[in-house]
Amino acid sequence: MKVSVIGTGYVGLVSGTCFSEIGHDVTCIDIDENKIQTLKEGKSPIYEPGLTDLLSRNIKSGRLLFSTDYSSVGEAKAIFLAVGTPSSDDGQANLEYLFSAAESVAKELSDDAIVVIKSTVPVGTGNKIKEHISKFTNKKFHVVNNPEFLKEGSAVEDFMRPDRVVIGYQEEVAAKVMEELYTPLVRQGNPIFMMSNLSAEMTKYAANCFLATKISFINEIAKLCDLVGADINEVRKGISSDERIGKHFFYPGPGYGGSCFPKDVKALMHTAKEYGMDLSIVGATEDVNDIQKMYLYDKMKSHFKDLSGRTFAFWGVAFKANTDDVRESSAIYMAKALVKAGAKVNFFDPVAGENFLKMVEDEKDSITMYENKYDSLNECDALITMTEWREFSFPDFPEIKSRLKSPVIFDGRNLYKTEKVLEHGFDYFAIGKRINK
Repeated sequence: MKVSVIGTGYVGLVSGTCFSEIGHDVTCIDIDENKIQTLKEGKSPIYEPGLTDLLSRNIKSGRLLFSTDYSSVGEAKAIFLAVGTPSSDDGQANLEYLFSAAESVAKELSDDAIVVIKSTVPVGTGNKIKEHISKFTNKKFHVVNNPEFLKEGSAVEDFMRPDRVVIGYQEEVAAKVMEELYTPLVRQGNPIFMMSNLSAEMTKYAANCFLATKISFINEIAKLCDLVGADINEVRKGISSDERIGKHFFYPGPGYGGSCFPKDVKALMHTAKEYGMDLSIVGATEDVNDIQKMYLYDKMKSHFKDLSGRTFAFWGVAFKANTDDVRESSAIYMAKALVKAGAKVNFFDPVAGENFLKMVEDEKDSITMYENKYDSLNECDALITMTEWREFSFPDFPEIKSRLKSPVIFDGRNLYKTEKVLEHGFDYFAIGKRINK
């Protein structure tokens, strides 16, 4: 099948590349000429495990093309809109890029083409896009909602082996084409759920907000464990073994970030307000997360009293491991707060360093990037683990101690065994762990 994908951001690039991998002829379109040239050379502008190999293989095969021109839309049976829908100041999803892309697509559509909204959009957007496209074409077309459920760091695997595919549609012919497109990916028996466009749009937001709620819930329980002396690792095992609760997204940390959860939580709350409703649980999820991002900072301030003149080493600045995405990363909030308090920050991250520096431009004189995790520790007052990269899991503790000015670790991801850290003579602080000093 001939497929066009509009937008070569995270969702569009992964989707287009994976569709070409299973045999479809895909053209990915973006208005950014520099990005398109980079992609034509087989280089990915984002870090995602496995993606570069797929890019190279499918470009070489001729199944994957990149262009700034929309002409390929005229030959495509399915056209995916995968442009960004960032938060506006009031929390509402900004759809200007989506409507602009839809207009450009409309002028090239062939009869019976299927316009697929892959972007995360508020409930009712599918109908609005259909009306918008109709202003620019007399061709018959169909609008389908096909929300993505990709996790950064495992997106290729998630796309190639989805635990479910959600299709929101009106006309049966569109549903059958989408089923044909995705059938090779669900041969292991995982379901394709067919539903209305409105339900598909709601499904995406509801799923992300529920996962965000799980994160905020376990973080709040971890804080209570700190107060009462329980250990969140033991508590987590005890409750997550209940299959009604489950183990996923149930690890305490410095709060969620990234491109999805923060904006989707805000967008769903905004949609509810438009209908005169407050989503109390979702609102609490956001409130708890905002506070959690500064939880380690509060522990640092309590331990050191005065942060001015001190230097701290961050291991990891991406919002999670296996990605270079730093959007809404807790490391940004922590670094800015430390600099404001008169401290300096050294940091090391395997892939996200340059992206992080762009986000802390105003504090650049007090923030230094290192190419080696141990070098970032030199003469620092403490180590703070912010991202759960595997290479941080089993460090050389004597080496850490020799580099630090004072043997202090603030473990924002609960990476280390408490007993082992204490045996090496560190002052150790974590999130919700029982630490008997």
